[in-house]
Amino acid sequence: MRFQGVGLCLGLLFITLNADFMDDGVEVEDFNENSDESNIKDEPSSGTFKYKTPQPIGEVYFTETFDSGNLAGWVLSKAKKDDMDSEIAIYDGRWEIEELKENQVPGDRGLVLKSKAKHHAIAAFLEKPFIFADKPLIVQYEVNFQDGIDCGGAYIKLLADTGDLILENFYDKTSYTIMFGPDKCGEDYKLHLIFRHKHPKTGVFEEKHAKPPDVDLKEFFTDRKTHLYTLVMNPDDTFEILIDQKVVNQGTLLDDVVPPINPPREIDDPSDKKPEEWDDRAKIPDPTAVKPEDWDENEPAQIEDSSAVKPDGWLDDEPKFIPNPKAEKPEDWSDDMDGEWEAPHIPNPACQIGCGEWKPPMIDNPKYKGIWRPPMINNPNYQGLWSPQKIPNPDYFEDGHPFLLASFSALGLELWSMAPDIYFDNFIICSEKEVADQWATDGWELKIMVANANEPGVLRQLVIAAEERPWLWLMYLVMAGLPVALVASFCWPRKVKKKYEDTGPKKTELCKLQSKAALEQEAEEEKAPEKPEDVQEEKKPGEAEVVIVEKEVIGEPEEKRKEDRETLEGQEEVSKLSKSESEDEMKDADESPGSGDAPLKSLRKRRVRKD
Repeated sequence: MRFQGVGLCLGLLFITLNADFMDDGVEVEDFNENSDESNIKDEPSSGTFKYKTPQPIGEVYFTETFDSGNLAGWVLSKAKKDDMDSEIAIYDGRWEIEELKENQVPGDRGLVLKSKAKHHAIAAFLEKPFIFADKPLIVQYEVNFQDGIDCGGAYIKLLADTGDLILENFYDKTSYTIMFGPDKCGEDYKLHLIFRHKHPKTGVFEEKHAKPPDVDLKEFFTDRKTHLYTLVMNPDDTFEILIDQKVVNQGTLLDDVVPPINPPREIDDPSDKKPEEWDDRAKIPDPTAVKPEDWDENEPAQIEDSSAVKPDGWLDDEPKFIPNPKAEKPEDWSDDMDGEWEAPHIPNPACQIGCGEWKPPMIDNPKYKGIWRPPMINNPNYQGLWSPQKIPNPDYFEDGHPFLLASFSALGLELWSMAPDIYFDNFIICSEKEVADQWATDGWELKIMVANANEPGVLRQLVIAAEERPWLWLMYLVMAGLPVALVASFCWPRKVKKKYEDTGPKKTELCKLQSKAALEQEAEEEKAPEKPEDVQEEKKPGEAEVVIVEKEVIGEPEEKRKEDRETLEGQEEVSKLSKSESEDEMKDADESPGSGDAPLKSLRKRRVRKD
């Protein structure tokens, strides 16, 4: 079993290494139509994959793949941000249509934010406005932070259908219905879902923020892979947010947004004022306390150590720093432009013990007590914390169906980023999940298949990781040497000390307490001729015999031999006695009370049973 286990481990190790080396040779770089390979379904291999622009399979409100290579239907903003300098208020960030930097799918293009530290704004109208009624809203698109992200966003805005929407004037304050997508600044990674809800009484729109996801979003911002972001809002007032078709956040529009949709029934009375005599102090100084007479508030917290003595060799007249005597004035130094040159200062080498005016060190003042304050006691007049009275909220309302938001008619990106080359692709807005899923299969999933095919093998990944963290080489060495050591320990021949032939427990006949009948039977058997084919058998004890059976102690051979010799001697003595005595003598021995006990006493030697 041991060698079978070793063989199994070696077999698995060989298979793993073989698979890694085979994976290292898989790259999807040149998609040639004339290749002979035909494994499309499992992995896109070189020569079998031909990209085809996704086509929606059902009713949609908006789709965009950018595969045409132009921005037909998209409008660049010419507006300016308010309350900013004119130089930075304009939306002058550049947009381009490009392929991915890595893991390109030939023929597949996307919209790329190109400029760093600039404002970008671009928008496009929907094929028809989306009206919130009895159909779900599904918004889906792809994002790739190709150069990572320091501070910036990749969210979209669904612009409200106001009737006077002009895309050239699209800017940060343009009315929108929903804002959705990733955003990051510093170490704060966010996935926004913000919608604007109209107050039915005041008519004012208020922003409602969905609760943050419970998952760590950092990976989606830092791995430089294309990720699929999906928003699903249902007519039953529930919502789901998915990344790469996996739910990362879900809830209801009534309970899982901040601030809540419906305001409180009661509010604080703004006219209610706190009474002047209201005492909300839980503790007060003890009015009966008196400062002790020996309490000196003028004593300093620290004083000079009177026992300190100036060290020998202390130079009072030497400065602590002196000009560097080795410093030279630079050749390009201009006194007119740079001022008078002065050599840099260095610590005075003569001040090995100390220089300058010597002062004794400061120590804590044992007489210091500080400012005296009376102790605090419970306030007998304490009335608790004051709060204003509650009154009915005049603006209270109850919206039981917040899904019915304002309709929207355009999709826009209004962004600022400190990192360029943010990639957007495959926008779709529809009401059927099957349509969005098929759209993702035809577009995003192909990107993932190509990226997975181009992923380095395990060995290459280990080398890359070790280049970034050199201490991993030590771990690799230990992990590689451990199986070799285990195999050697299993397979290396070892010398086994021969112990005793019979290692199991032995049954030895030490003493047999025999009666007269037993002795007679034994004598008759000895007189009878022995057959050559007979093998010595163990004699079964009769009813009158008492056999003491004990176990052999395996760890003590010397004691064993000694005890065996004693056993053999006892057996020989019994044999001699049985041969020499006649039947008459045995009868006499049987009649005599002490004659039969002599041979028995000589045989009462026992071995101590040892485990």
